[in-house]
Amino acid sequence: MRSEQIEFLIKNVNSTMAMEDMPLTQEDKNRISDCLKGKSSFNQAVNELVRKYQRLYA
Repeated sequence: MRSEQIEFLIKNVNSTMAMEDMPLTQEDKNRISDCLKGKSSFNQAVNELVRKYQRLYA
């Protein structure tokens, strides 16, 4: 996927999330970009987020 396509997708997701007053952080944008570039899988990213928030709220 080209970088222009990735940026377009991230901007669209960010716009949608911002409408709900939950804009993406730079970390979120990087995570999405890494998944779209194949550096990590979406399942791996979700699992890492689940572990992160389990530690924070346990």
